[in-house]
Amino acid sequence: MRKISGGKYRKARKKKLSELKGKERVVKLGKEKKKKIMTRGGKLKTVLLSTNKVNLFLHNKEYKVVEIKSVLETPSNKFLARSNVLIKGAIIETAAGKAKITNRPGQEGSVQAILI
Repeated sequence: MRKISGGKYRKARKKKLSELKGKERVVKLGKEKKKKIMTRGGKLKTVLLSTNKVNLFLHNKEYKVVEIKSVLETPSNKFLARSNVLIKGAIIETAAGKAKITNRPGQEGSVQAILI
């Protein structure tokens, strides 16, 4: 981008280490694999890399851990469903029926879903 006079805008400084973007974590369908990463303030966060289990919220207000069979569709990107990537809003096929993922598995250590 240029100024009205034709000169270039220059950045005042580079990004600090704390401002840099972290690695993108893609949660795939498969054998359960978790990783601990360090966050700001020295705290540890457990993130999910792959899983085949989901905490399913049933209509009678109780949770049940069931196995994920496959990813049926993802509203944000249809190619993610083909490669069995678990993201928020994805429709998955479980042993109990179709379910929708309600949390962000890449940021947390588990997958939460609600029965459709």
